[in-house]
Parts: sequence; C-alpha cells; structure tokens
Amino acid sequence: MHIIVCIKQVPETSNVQMDERTGTMLREGVESIINPLDLYAVELALELKEAHGGRVTVLSMGPPKADKAVREAIAMGADSGVLLSHRALAGSDTYATSFALARAITRLGPFDLVLTGVRATDGETGQVGPGVASLLRLPVSTYSSRIVAIAGGKVTVQRLVETGYETLRLPVPCLLTVGKEIGYPRLPTLRGKQKARDKQVPVWGPAELGVEEEMVGSAGSPTRVVKIARPRVAREGRRVEIAKLGAARAAKEFADFLEEHDLL
Repeated sequence: MHIIVCIKQVPETSNVQMDERTGTMLREGVESIINPLDLYAVELALELKEAHGGRVTVLSMGPPKADKAVREAIAMGADSGVLLSHRALAGSDTYATSFALARAITRLGPFDLVLTGVRATDGETGQVGPGVASLLRLPVSTYSSRIVAIAGGKVTVQRLVETGYETLRLPVPCLLTVGKEIGYPRLPTLRGKQKARDKQVPVWGPAELGVEEEMVGSAGSPTRVVKIARPRVAREGRRVEIAKLGAARAAKEFADFLEEHDLL
C-alpha cells in the first residue's frame, strides 16, 4: 500500500499577519509549524502502514523552509518526502495549490490513498483536499473520522456530518480528508529524527511537474485578494459605574438607556 500525505507548513496561529498591499500572508521571520490538522492525516497513514504494510510519502508545497515540516513528518515515521518549492509557485490560491499537488501526486504514483487534513489553520478554506481529488478524479470522503475496513479494493470510512456520522465505501485509489477523531498524533522519535536529518528531500518546481510557470502560482490562480481591511467595532453608548453613581441611580441610567433605544 502506498499512502501519500499532503501537509502544509503554517505560521503559529497567534502570529498570522497579512500584507495588505499584496493580499498574501507574511511568512518571513515568523515561526512555522506543520498545520496541526495535517498531523492527524500523518498519524492515520502511519497506523495504516503498521496494519497493512507499504510506505508513506509526505508531500508539501511552500518556501524552502517548509523542508523542516517534511522532515518532521519523516521523523514521525513517514518513509520519504517531497517539497514543491519554486518562485513560480508563490501566491497560489487553493486551485493553483490543488493543481500543483495533483501533478506531484501523479508523478509519485501509483498510490492507494491520498490523505490530507480537513483544512489549514492559516486559510481555513478546506478546499485543497477536495480540489486535489477533483483534479485527479478520485472519490473523496471529507471529515473522515475512522477507517472501518480495507478489503477487496475498497475502503470503508466513517465520516463526521452535521447529524452524526455516516459510512461510505470508496474504491481505491481515493482521497480522505482526516479529522481529529482519527487518533492522537504521535511524537517524532530520536531514531526518526536521525533518519529525517540524513534523508534526501527532493525539491520540485514547474519543470519537475511538467507544467509552464504561467499555470501555477499567482499567474495560475483564478482568484485574487482585492482588499484586506481590519474590522473596526464602533459602539455608541455611555459608561455607567455603580461605584460612582450608586446602585439605584446606575440602574435608572441603564433602564433609561434601554428605553431610549427601544430595547425595553
């Protein structure tokens, strides 16, 4: 069984900043981690490898420093990894990202499963996993919470829905986006870190993907961020302090205010 796991390196949630001029995320000088939700996909891949044999390949797209995320996944137990990194890939929207990942997965094939997190904490779109499945014409299960069985060329999956859970049976190859219910991600081991340090991580660009530079990155993105603005909350009101006015007067002031605004 060959399992490909797509991961993304994201800024620490508390450090996310946007460039209001370009509409892109500022990544330089910001500490980055593996997207926390992608770790569940890595964990599922490793559990399936332990149960059924095979190999796990990690695939990521990002700046050169995203090599660290790929090596961390290898330290967890993945067999190999590939990084998509090239100046032409910068500024990719979810479609261009899905397109580049799909081309890379095709080159890495044949494969049985493609796993992703349900979404990335920096963009919160949840579009890339299904986008990759669409471009590769794969059946897809989103918010997958448990693998029930793998037999007869089919994967039986339990997935989370608004009303509870539903069970799907998908032919392989297929793509699953994985939720937190799948299990707690393991930590990298010392032996795994040593393996990851010495492992060669190929870096691919448009040439390796077999595409023109105009087909990827901002040039190949059909959507654009046209404006970024910080919300400003402005509320009209007046401050009523019991310590200064006393309870009775403060209560009357509050009641008068509500009545003036037709809230009583």
